[in-house]
Amino acid sequence: MDLSDIQHFISERTAGFLKRGTHQLLIDGEWVSAANGATFETRNPATEKVIAKVAAAGAEDIDRAVRAARKAFEEGPWSGMRPVERERLILRLADLVEEHAQALAEIESIDNGKAVAIARAVDLAMTVDFLRYMAGWATKIEGSTQEHSVPYALKAEFVTYTRREAVGVVGAIVPWNFPLMVAVWKLGPALAAGCTVVLKPAEQTPLSALYLGELIREAGFPPGVVNIVTGDGLGAGAPLARHPGVNKISFTGSTEVGKLIGHASVDNMTRFTLELGGKSPVIVLDDCDPEAAAAGAANAIFFNHGQVCCAGSRLYVHKKMYERVVGEIGKIADRMTLGSGFDASAQMGPLVSQEQLDRVCSYIEAGRASGAEIVAGGERQPGAGYFVRPTVLANVSQNARVVQEEIFGPVLTALPYDSIEEVAAWANDSPYGLGASIWSNNLSKVHRLIPKIKAGTVWVNCHSALDPSMPFGGYKQSGIGRDLGRNALDAYLETKSVFIAV
Repeated sequence: MDLSDIQHFISERTAGFLKRGTHQLLIDGEWVSAANGATFETRNPATEKVIAKVAAAGAEDIDRAVRAARKAFEEGPWSGMRPVERERLILRLADLVEEHAQALAEIESIDNGKAVAIARAVDLAMTVDFLRYMAGWATKIEGSTQEHSVPYALKAEFVTYTRREAVGVVGAIVPWNFPLMVAVWKLGPALAAGCTVVLKPAEQTPLSALYLGELIREAGFPPGVVNIVTGDGLGAGAPLARHPGVNKISFTGSTEVGKLIGHASVDNMTRFTLELGGKSPVIVLDDCDPEAAAAGAANAIFFNHGQVCCAGSRLYVHKKMYERVVGEIGKIADRMTLGSGFDASAQMGPLVSQEQLDRVCSYIEAGRASGAEIVAGGERQPGAGYFVRPTVLANVSQNARVVQEEIFGPVLTALPYDSIEEVAAWANDSPYGLGASIWSNNLSKVHRLIPKIKAGTVWVNCHSALDPSMPFGGYKQSGIGRDLGRNALDAYLETKSVFIAV
Protein backbone atom coordinates (compact mmCIF):
# COMPACT_ATOMS: atom_id res chain seq x y z
CA MET A 1 0.00 0.00 0.00
CA ASP A 2 1.18 3.56 -0.73
CA LEU A 3 1.46 5.51 2.54
CA SER A 4 4.20 7.85 1.34
CA ASP A 5 2.03 10.96 1.41
CA ILE A 6 0.80 10.44 4.98
CA GLN A 7 3.55 8.52 6.78
CA HIS A 8 4.99 11.72 8.29
CA PHE A 9 1.63 12.66 9.80
CA ILE A 10 0.39 9.43 11.34
CA SER A 11 1.19 7.82 14.67
CA GLU A 12 3.05 4.54 15.08
CA ARG A 13 -0.20 2.79 15.99
CA THR A 14 -1.85 3.95 12.78
CA ALA A 15 1.16 3.07 10.64
CA GLY A 16 1.42 -0.39 12.18
CA PHE A 17 -2.27 -1.06 11.59
CA LEU A 18 -2.18 0.03 7.94
CA LYS A 19 0.96 -1.98 7.13
CA ARG A 20 -0.49 -5.33 8.14
CA GLY A 21 -1.44 -6.32 4.63
CA THR A 22 -4.92 -7.71 4.07
CA HIS A 23 -7.30 -6.99 6.94
CA GLN A 24 -9.44 -9.96 7.94
CA LEU A 25 -12.91 -10.64 9.33
CA LEU A 26 -13.52 -10.98 13.08
CA ILE A 27 -15.62 -14.11 13.61
CA ASP A 28 -15.97 -15.95 16.92
CA GLY A 29 -13.09 -14.01 18.44
CA GLU A 30 -10.60 -14.83 15.66
CA TRP A 31 -9.31 -12.92 12.65
CA VAL A 32 -10.07 -15.01 9.56
CA SER A 33 -10.02 -14.59 5.79
CA ALA A 34 -13.19 -14.65 3.72
CA ALA A 35 -14.22 -18.21 2.90
CA ASN A 36 -13.54 -17.70 -0.81
CA GLY A 37 -10.43 -15.57 -0.23
CA ALA A 38 -11.99 -12.49 -1.82
CA THR A 39 -10.72 -9.00 -0.95
CA PHE A 40 -11.42 -5.41 -1.93
CA GLU A 41 -9.45 -2.18 -1.83
CA THR A 42 -10.17 0.90 0.22
CA ARG A 43 -8.85 4.29 -0.90
CA ASN A 44 -7.84 7.56 0.70
CA PRO A 45 -10.40 9.99 -0.79
CA ALA A 46 -7.97 12.90 -0.50
CA THR A 47 -5.42 11.22 -2.76
CA GLU A 48 -7.37 8.43 -4.50
CA LYS A 49 -4.55 6.03 -3.51
CA VAL A 50 -5.21 2.51 -2.21
CA ILE A 51 -4.47 2.36 1.51
CA ALA A 52 -5.50 -1.20 2.40
CA LYS A 53 -6.92 -4.48 1.22
CA VAL A 54 -9.82 -5.89 3.20
CA ALA A 55 -11.54 -9.28 3.24
CA ALA A 56 -14.79 -9.32 1.27
CA ALA A 57 -17.32 -11.39 3.19
CA GLY A 58 -19.91 -13.46 1.38
CA ALA A 59 -23.00 -15.38 2.44
CA GLU A 60 -20.93 -18.22 3.93
CA ASP A 61 -18.99 -15.80 6.12
CA ILE A 62 -22.18 -14.09 7.24
CA ASP A 63 -23.62 -17.44 8.22
CA ARG A 64 -20.48 -18.28 10.23
CA ALA A 65 -20.67 -14.94 12.01
CA VAL A 66 -24.39 -15.26 12.82
CA ARG A 67 -23.85 -18.80 14.14
CA ALA A 68 -21.00 -17.59 16.32
CA ALA A 69 -23.18 -14.77 17.67
CA ARG A 70 -26.03 -17.23 18.33
CA LYS A 71 -23.74 -19.60 20.21
CA ALA A 72 -22.34 -16.75 22.32
CA PHE A 73 -25.85 -15.52 23.08
CA GLU A 74 -27.27 -18.89 24.09
CA GLU A 75 -24.36 -20.96 25.37
CA GLY A 76 -21.23 -18.93 26.03
CA PRO A 77 -20.14 -17.01 29.12
CA TRP A 78 -21.92 -13.93 27.79
CA SER A 79 -25.31 -15.62 28.26
CA GLY A 80 -24.78 -15.95 32.00
CA MET A 81 -22.96 -12.71 32.59
CA ARG A 82 -24.42 -10.36 35.19
CA PRO A 83 -25.43 -6.84 34.13
CA VAL A 84 -22.63 -5.29 36.17
CA GLU A 85 -20.11 -7.45 34.32
CA ARG A 86 -21.44 -6.24 30.96
CA GLU A 87 -21.22 -2.69 32.27
CA ARG A 88 -17.56 -3.14 33.21
CA LEU A 89 -16.67 -4.59 29.81
CA ILE A 90 -18.32 -1.68 27.98
CA LEU A 91 -16.56 0.81 30.24
CA ARG A 92 -13.27 -0.97 29.58
CA LEU A 93 -13.92 -0.65 25.85
CA ALA A 94 -14.64 3.07 26.28
CA ASP A 95 -11.32 3.48 28.09
CA LEU A 96 -9.48 1.71 25.29
CA VAL A 97 -11.17 3.80 22.60
CA GLU A 98 -10.15 6.93 24.52
CA GLU A 99 -6.58 5.62 24.83
CA HIS A 100 -6.41 4.91 21.08
CA ALA A 101 -8.36 8.03 20.06
CA GLN A 102 -5.55 9.57 17.99
CA ALA A 103 -5.00 6.42 15.95
CA LEU A 104 -8.74 5.98 15.41
CA ALA A 105 -9.09 9.63 14.35
CA GLU A 106 -6.24 9.25 11.88
CA ILE A 107 -7.71 6.07 10.45
CA GLU A 108 -11.10 7.74 10.12
CA SER A 109 -9.49 10.65 8.28
CA ILE A 110 -7.50 8.44 5.90
CA ASP A 111 -10.49 6.21 5.12
CA ASN A 112 -13.28 8.81 5.09
CA GLY A 113 -11.57 12.12 4.31
CA LYS A 114 -12.64 14.11 7.35
CA ALA A 115 -10.18 16.24 9.31
CA VAL A 116 -8.28 14.47 12.07
CA ALA A 117 -9.12 17.34 14.44
CA ILE A 118 -12.84 16.99 13.69
CA ALA A 119 -12.68 13.23 14.11
CA ARG A 120 -11.07 13.69 17.53
CA ALA A 121 -13.43 16.45 18.67
CA VAL A 122 -16.68 15.00 17.33
CA ASP A 123 -16.52 11.35 16.30
CA LEU A 124 -14.21 10.05 19.03
CA ALA A 125 -15.61 12.25 21.79
CA MET A 126 -19.14 11.14 21.02
CA THR A 127 -18.06 7.50 20.72
CA VAL A 128 -16.44 7.45 24.16
CA ASP A 129 -19.25 9.38 25.85
CA PHE A 130 -21.95 7.18 24.33
CA LEU A 131 -20.21 3.96 25.36
CA ARG A 132 -20.01 5.21 28.95
CA TYR A 133 -23.61 6.41 28.87
CA MET A 134 -24.86 3.05 27.59
CA ALA A 135 -22.69 1.06 29.99
CA GLY A 136 -24.71 2.51 32.85
CA TRP A 137 -27.96 1.22 31.39
CA ALA A 138 -26.80 -2.41 31.64
CA THR A 139 -27.64 -2.39 35.37
CA LYS A 140 -30.90 -0.47 34.98
CA ILE A 141 -32.96 -2.79 32.79
CA GLU A 142 -36.10 -3.52 34.73
CA GLY A 143 -39.64 -4.84 34.47
CA SER A 144 -42.66 -4.00 36.59
CA THR A 145 -45.30 -5.67 38.74
CA GLN A 146 -49.05 -5.12 38.47
CA GLU A 147 -52.21 -5.94 40.39
CA HIS A 148 -54.15 -8.24 38.10
CA SER A 149 -57.68 -7.67 36.81
CA VAL A 150 -58.35 -10.86 34.87
CA PRO A 151 -62.09 -10.41 34.10
CA TYR A 152 -63.00 -14.08 34.08
CA ALA A 153 -61.01 -15.00 37.21
CA LEU A 154 -61.84 -12.30 39.72
CA LYS A 155 -61.55 -14.69 42.69
CA ALA A 156 -58.23 -16.11 41.56
CA GLU A 157 -54.91 -14.79 42.76
CA PHE A 158 -52.03 -14.11 40.42
CA VAL A 159 -48.59 -12.62 40.67
CA THR A 160 -48.10 -10.64 37.45
CA TYR A 161 -44.97 -8.96 36.29
CA THR A 162 -42.98 -8.10 33.18
CA ARG A 163 -39.40 -8.92 32.23
CA ARG A 164 -37.16 -7.08 29.75
CA GLU A 165 -34.99 -9.56 27.87
CA ALA A 166 -32.31 -9.17 25.20
CA VAL A 167 -33.77 -9.54 21.72
CA GLY A 168 -30.94 -11.89 20.64
CA VAL A 169 -28.55 -11.67 17.69
CA VAL A 170 -28.28 -8.19 16.16
CA GLY A 171 -27.19 -7.39 12.63
CA ALA A 172 -25.76 -3.86 12.62
CA ILE A 173 -25.12 -2.18 9.27
CA VAL A 174 -23.45 1.21 9.43
CA PRO A 175 -22.71 4.01 6.91
CA TRP A 176 -19.50 5.63 5.72
CA ASN A 177 -20.00 9.21 6.92
CA PHE A 178 -19.44 8.57 10.65
CA PRO A 179 -18.19 4.96 10.56
CA LEU A 180 -16.93 4.49 14.11
CA MET A 181 -19.45 6.68 15.88
CA VAL A 182 -22.51 5.07 14.30
CA ALA A 183 -21.08 1.58 14.84
CA VAL A 184 -20.94 2.34 18.56
CA TRP A 185 -24.46 3.80 18.47
CA LYS A 186 -25.53 0.25 17.68
CA LEU A 187 -22.98 -1.73 19.69
CA GLY A 188 -23.53 0.24 22.92
CA PRO A 189 -27.23 -0.48 23.52
CA ALA A 190 -27.01 -3.98 22.04
CA LEU A 191 -24.23 -5.00 24.44
CA ALA A 192 -25.84 -3.24 27.40
CA ALA A 193 -29.04 -5.20 26.74
CA GLY A 194 -27.13 -8.48 26.57
CA CYS A 195 -27.39 -9.06 22.81
CA THR A 196 -24.63 -10.32 20.53
CA VAL A 197 -23.74 -8.52 17.31
CA VAL A 198 -22.66 -9.04 13.72
CA LEU A 199 -21.36 -5.64 12.60
CA LYS A 200 -21.00 -4.76 8.91
CA PRO A 201 -19.23 -1.47 8.25
CA ALA A 202 -19.61 0.32 4.91
CA GLU A 203 -17.26 -1.00 2.25
CA GLN A 204 -15.96 2.54 1.65
CA THR A 205 -14.80 2.93 5.28
CA PRO A 206 -14.15 -0.45 6.95
CA LEU A 207 -10.92 0.31 8.80
CA SER A 208 -12.04 1.98 12.03
CA ALA A 209 -14.47 -0.87 12.72
CA LEU A 210 -11.64 -3.39 12.29
CA TYR A 211 -9.40 -1.40 14.64
CA LEU A 212 -12.33 -1.33 17.08
CA GLY A 213 -12.49 -5.11 16.78
CA GLU A 214 -8.97 -5.34 18.17
CA LEU A 215 -9.98 -3.18 21.13
CA ILE A 216 -13.07 -5.33 21.71
CA ARG A 217 -10.84 -8.38 21.97
CA GLU A 218 -8.41 -6.53 24.25
CA ALA A 219 -11.30 -5.41 26.49
CA GLY A 220 -12.11 -9.07 27.17
CA PHE A 221 -15.45 -9.60 25.42
CA PRO A 222 -16.05 -13.35 24.99
CA PRO A 223 -15.65 -14.83 21.49
CA GLY A 224 -18.69 -14.38 19.26
CA VAL A 225 -20.21 -11.48 21.19
CA VAL A 226 -19.07 -8.99 18.53
CA ASN A 227 -18.30 -10.22 15.02
CA ILE A 228 -17.15 -7.83 12.28
CA VAL A 229 -17.73 -8.69 8.62
CA THR A 230 -16.50 -6.39 5.86
CA GLY A 231 -17.86 -6.33 2.34
CA ASP A 232 -20.33 -4.59 0.07
CA GLY A 233 -24.08 -4.38 0.38
CA LEU A 234 -24.88 -7.14 -2.10
CA GLY A 235 -22.29 -9.64 -0.90
CA ALA A 236 -22.43 -9.06 2.86
CA GLY A 237 -25.21 -6.62 3.78
CA ALA A 238 -28.06 -8.40 2.00
CA PRO A 239 -27.23 -11.87 3.42
CA LEU A 240 -27.04 -10.37 6.89
CA ALA A 241 -30.37 -8.54 6.53
CA ARG A 242 -32.22 -11.65 5.39
CA HIS A 243 -30.50 -14.22 7.61
CA PRO A 244 -33.12 -16.15 9.63
CA GLY A 245 -30.75 -16.37 12.59
CA VAL A 246 -30.77 -12.60 13.12
CA ASN A 247 -33.33 -11.31 15.62
CA LYS A 248 -32.87 -7.59 14.98
CA ILE A 249 -31.41 -5.41 12.26
CA SER A 250 -30.19 -1.90 13.00
CA PHE A 251 -29.36 0.04 9.85
CA THR A 252 -28.18 3.56 9.17
CA GLY A 253 -27.97 4.63 5.55
CA SER A 254 -30.04 5.67 2.56
CA THR A 255 -33.81 5.44 2.46
CA GLU A 256 -33.62 3.35 -0.70
CA VAL A 257 -31.50 0.66 0.93
CA GLY A 258 -33.41 0.97 4.21
CA LYS A 259 -36.63 0.02 2.48
CA LEU A 260 -35.01 -3.12 1.06
CA ILE A 261 -33.75 -4.06 4.51
CA GLY A 262 -37.17 -3.42 6.00
CA HIS A 263 -38.78 -5.76 3.47
CA ALA A 264 -36.18 -8.45 4.13
CA SER A 265 -36.67 -8.08 7.88
CA VAL A 266 -40.45 -8.41 7.68
CA ASP A 267 -40.11 -11.66 5.73
CA ASN A 268 -38.43 -13.17 8.81
CA MET A 269 -40.30 -10.99 11.33
CA THR A 270 -36.93 -9.61 12.35
CA ARG A 271 -37.18 -6.50 14.52
CA PHE A 272 -35.57 -3.48 12.88
CA THR A 273 -34.47 0.09 13.45
CA LEU A 274 -33.86 2.24 10.38
CA GLU A 275 -32.16 5.65 10.53
CA LEU A 276 -32.36 6.86 6.95
CA GLY A 277 -32.03 9.88 4.70
CA GLY A 278 -32.80 13.51 5.31
CA LYS A 279 -33.31 16.84 3.64
CA SER A 280 -33.33 19.06 6.70
CA PRO A 281 -34.64 22.63 6.48
CA VAL A 282 -32.85 25.59 8.03
CA ILE A 283 -35.40 28.31 8.77
CA VAL A 284 -34.24 31.87 9.38
CA LEU A 285 -36.92 34.09 10.92
CA ASP A 286 -37.08 37.82 10.29
CA ASP A 287 -35.69 38.89 13.69
CA CYS A 288 -32.44 36.94 13.45
CA ASP A 289 -29.01 38.54 13.11
CA PRO A 290 -28.12 37.94 9.43
CA GLU A 291 -24.44 37.22 10.00
CA ALA A 292 -25.12 34.78 12.84
CA ALA A 293 -27.78 33.04 10.74
CA ALA A 294 -25.42 32.81 7.76
CA ALA A 295 -22.61 31.33 9.84
CA GLY A 296 -25.00 28.81 11.40
CA ALA A 297 -26.52 27.83 8.07
CA ALA A 298 -23.08 27.42 6.48
CA ASN A 299 -21.96 25.12 9.26
CA ALA A 300 -25.23 23.16 9.01
CA ILE A 301 -24.52 22.20 5.40
CA PHE A 302 -20.73 22.26 5.05
CA PHE A 303 -19.83 20.33 8.23
CA ASN A 304 -18.40 16.91 7.34
CA HIS A 305 -18.47 18.04 3.70
CA GLY A 306 -22.28 17.90 3.70
CA GLN A 307 -22.13 14.13 4.20
CA VAL A 308 -24.50 14.22 7.16
CA CYS A 309 -27.96 12.64 7.17
CA CYS A 310 -29.39 15.66 8.99
CA ALA A 311 -27.35 18.28 7.10
CA GLY A 312 -29.17 21.58 6.72
CA SER A 313 -29.45 21.35 2.96
CA ARG A 314 -32.59 23.48 2.45
CA LEU A 315 -32.35 27.12 3.53
CA TYR A 316 -35.50 29.22 3.94
CA VAL A 317 -34.91 32.88 4.79
CA HIS A 318 -37.54 35.57 5.35
CA LYS A 319 -37.69 37.72 2.21
CA LYS A 320 -36.57 40.92 3.96
CA MET A 321 -33.26 39.25 4.94
CA TYR A 322 -32.88 36.79 2.08
CA GLU A 323 -30.35 38.58 -0.13
CA ARG A 324 -28.11 39.50 2.79
CA VAL A 325 -28.06 36.04 4.38
CA VAL A 326 -27.55 34.16 1.12
CA GLY A 327 -24.86 36.58 0.02
CA GLU A 328 -23.01 36.11 3.31
CA ILE A 329 -23.19 32.32 3.03
CA GLY A 330 -21.79 32.61 -0.49
CA LYS A 331 -18.82 34.60 0.85
CA ILE A 332 -18.24 31.96 3.55
CA ALA A 333 -18.30 29.21 0.91
CA ASP A 334 -15.91 31.09 -1.39
CA ARG A 335 -13.41 31.57 1.46
CA MET A 336 -13.37 27.90 2.49
CA THR A 337 -10.16 26.01 1.79
CA LEU A 338 -10.22 22.35 0.78
CA GLY A 339 -7.60 19.77 1.61
CA SER A 340 -6.57 16.55 3.28
CA GLY A 341 -7.72 15.72 6.78
CA PHE A 342 -4.09 16.15 7.87
CA ASP A 343 -3.96 19.73 6.55
CA ALA A 344 -4.69 21.94 9.57
CA SER A 345 -5.50 24.90 7.30
CA ALA A 346 -8.17 23.03 5.33
CA GLN A 347 -11.78 23.79 6.28
CA MET A 348 -13.38 21.02 4.24
CA GLY A 349 -12.17 17.66 2.99
CA PRO A 350 -13.05 15.42 0.06
CA LEU A 351 -16.17 13.40 -0.56
CA VAL A 352 -15.82 9.75 0.33
CA SER A 353 -15.57 8.19 -3.14
CA GLN A 354 -15.64 8.70 -6.88
CA GLU A 355 -19.23 7.47 -6.88
CA GLN A 356 -20.25 10.13 -4.37
CA LEU A 357 -18.33 12.80 -6.26
CA ASP A 358 -20.19 11.93 -9.45
CA ARG A 359 -23.51 11.95 -7.62
CA VAL A 360 -23.00 15.38 -6.10
CA CYS A 361 -21.72 16.90 -9.33
CA SER A 362 -24.73 15.53 -11.22
CA TYR A 363 -27.08 17.26 -8.76
CA ILE A 364 -25.22 20.54 -9.15
CA GLU A 365 -25.67 20.27 -12.92
CA ALA A 366 -29.36 19.46 -12.42
CA GLY A 367 -29.72 22.59 -10.29
CA ARG A 368 -27.97 24.69 -12.92
CA ALA A 369 -30.19 23.22 -15.65
CA SER A 370 -33.32 24.06 -13.65
CA GLY A 371 -32.34 27.74 -13.58
CA ALA A 372 -30.78 27.99 -10.15
CA GLU A 373 -28.37 30.85 -9.52
CA ILE A 374 -24.88 29.60 -8.59
CA VAL A 375 -23.95 31.91 -5.72
CA ALA A 376 -20.81 29.96 -4.83
CA GLY A 377 -19.01 26.81 -5.90
CA GLY A 378 -20.74 24.67 -8.46
CA GLU A 379 -17.71 22.68 -9.56
CA ARG A 380 -15.17 20.04 -8.69
CA GLN A 381 -11.83 21.27 -7.39
CA PRO A 382 -9.10 20.37 -9.93
CA GLY A 383 -6.43 17.83 -9.03
CA ALA A 384 -6.33 14.55 -7.16
CA GLY A 385 -8.94 13.69 -4.57
CA TYR A 386 -12.73 13.74 -4.57
CA PHE A 387 -13.08 17.44 -3.78
CA VAL A 388 -16.16 19.53 -4.61
CA ARG A 389 -16.32 23.23 -3.88
CA PRO A 390 -18.98 24.20 -1.28
CA THR A 391 -21.96 25.19 -3.38
CA VAL A 392 -24.88 27.57 -2.84
CA LEU A 393 -27.85 27.45 -5.23
CA ALA A 394 -30.24 30.39 -4.90
CA ASN A 395 -33.75 31.12 -6.18
CA VAL A 396 -34.54 27.47 -6.74
CA SER A 397 -38.06 26.18 -7.23
CA GLN A 398 -39.49 24.29 -4.25
CA ASN A 399 -40.28 21.45 -6.66
CA ALA A 400 -36.76 21.20 -8.09
CA ARG A 401 -34.88 17.90 -7.67
CA VAL A 402 -32.11 19.63 -5.74
CA VAL A 403 -34.70 20.75 -3.17
CA GLN A 404 -36.66 17.53 -2.97
CA GLU A 405 -33.94 14.84 -3.16
CA GLU A 406 -31.09 14.07 -0.78
CA ILE A 407 -27.73 15.05 -2.30
CA PHE A 408 -25.44 14.14 0.61
CA GLY A 409 -22.78 16.66 -0.23
CA PRO A 410 -21.86 20.33 0.33
CA VAL A 411 -24.76 21.74 -1.71
CA LEU A 412 -27.21 24.25 -0.23
CA THR A 413 -30.46 25.39 -1.84
CA ALA A 414 -31.92 28.76 -0.75
CA LEU A 415 -35.46 30.12 -1.07
CA PRO A 416 -37.19 33.23 0.34
CA TYR A 417 -40.53 33.00 2.18
CA ASP A 418 -43.24 35.39 3.45
CA SER A 419 -44.88 33.89 6.56
CA ILE A 420 -44.46 31.23 9.25
CA GLU A 421 -47.33 29.29 7.73
CA GLU A 422 -45.69 29.30 4.32
CA VAL A 423 -42.25 28.26 5.58
CA ALA A 424 -43.74 25.50 7.73
CA ALA A 425 -45.54 24.11 4.70
CA TRP A 426 -42.38 24.24 2.60
CA ALA A 427 -40.28 22.69 5.36
CA ASN A 428 -42.71 19.76 5.53
CA ASP A 429 -42.97 19.48 1.75
CA SER A 430 -40.45 16.64 1.67
CA PRO A 431 -40.56 12.86 1.96
CA TYR A 432 -38.00 13.21 4.76
CA GLY A 433 -38.32 14.32 8.37
CA LEU A 434 -35.03 13.79 10.17
CA GLY A 435 -34.11 17.21 11.49
CA ALA A 436 -34.71 20.95 11.18
CA SER A 437 -33.27 24.11 12.67
CA ILE A 438 -34.85 27.48 13.46
CA TRP A 439 -32.79 30.63 13.79
CA SER A 440 -34.48 33.36 15.81
CA ASN A 441 -34.44 35.29 19.09
CA ASN A 442 -38.25 35.46 19.23
CA LEU A 443 -39.25 32.58 21.52
CA SER A 444 -42.94 33.13 20.84
CA LYS A 445 -42.46 32.54 17.11
CA VAL A 446 -40.08 29.65 17.75
CA HIS A 447 -42.58 27.85 20.00
CA ARG A 448 -45.32 28.40 17.44
CA LEU A 449 -43.18 26.89 14.72
CA ILE A 450 -41.68 23.87 16.50
CA PRO A 451 -44.95 21.84 16.65
CA LYS A 452 -45.57 22.52 12.98
CA ILE A 453 -42.29 20.93 11.84
CA LYS A 454 -42.53 17.21 11.09
CA ALA A 455 -39.03 16.11 12.09
CA GLY A 456 -37.43 13.92 14.72
CA THR A 457 -35.23 16.73 16.04
CA VAL A 458 -35.68 20.50 15.96
CA TRP A 459 -32.65 22.61 16.84
CA VAL A 460 -32.95 26.30 17.73
CA ASN A 461 -29.98 28.57 16.96
CA CYS A 462 -27.83 25.48 16.37
CA HIS A 463 -27.83 22.49 14.04
CA SER A 464 -26.81 18.82 14.31
CA ALA A 465 -26.20 19.00 18.06
CA LEU A 466 -26.21 15.49 19.55
CA ASP A 467 -26.21 14.19 23.11
CA PRO A 468 -25.93 10.54 24.21
CA SER A 469 -29.11 10.88 26.27
CA MET A 470 -31.26 12.49 23.54
CA PRO A 471 -32.99 10.18 21.03
CA PHE A 472 -32.14 10.65 17.35
CA GLY A 473 -34.22 9.48 14.41
CA GLY A 474 -36.77 10.63 11.91
CA TYR A 475 -40.36 11.04 10.83
CA LYS A 476 -41.70 9.84 7.47
CA GLN A 477 -39.08 8.28 5.15
CA SER A 478 -36.24 9.30 7.44
CA GLY A 479 -36.68 6.08 9.33
CA ILE A 480 -38.31 3.95 12.00
CA GLY A 481 -37.13 3.91 15.59
CA ARG A 482 -34.44 5.91 17.38
CA ASP A 483 -30.74 5.76 18.10
CA LEU A 484 -29.25 7.32 21.25
CA GLY A 485 -30.92 7.77 24.62
CA ARG A 486 -33.07 5.30 26.52
CA ASN A 487 -35.11 4.78 23.36
CA ALA A 488 -32.14 3.06 21.74
CA LEU A 489 -31.86 0.55 24.57
CA ASP A 490 -35.57 -0.31 24.34
CA ALA A 491 -35.09 -1.30 20.70
CA TYR A 492 -32.78 -4.16 21.75
CA LEU A 493 -35.15 -5.59 24.37
CA GLU A 494 -38.27 -7.74 24.27
CA THR A 495 -41.01 -7.46 26.90
CA LYS A 496 -42.27 -10.71 28.44
CA SER A 497 -45.45 -10.84 30.56
CA VAL A 498 -45.56 -13.41 33.40
CA PHE A 499 -48.70 -14.72 35.17
CA ILE A 500 -48.25 -16.97 38.21
CA ALA A 501 -51.36 -18.43 39.79
CA VAL A 502 -50.99 -18.62 43.59
